[in-house]
Amino acid sequence: MKMEAIRTIAKSLDIHPGNLSKTKLIKAIQSEEGNFDCYATAYDGVCDQTDCLWREDCFESSK
Repeated sequence: MKMEAIRTIAKSLDIHPGNLSKTKLIKAIQSEEGNFDCYATAYDGVCDQTDCLWREDCFESSK
């Protein structure tokens, strides 16, 4: 997902993106939504959060 879309989601949750990295911003969104803030921590392509919006990006970022 592109940063512009991620920033839009963050702003809708009243999170001020500022200069946060993609990883930190997604983790802030995950926390605000009450989910695990586990973005970019899927090792060896293993993740049990099958409905996660960030799943595909997460696998790429955790390599």
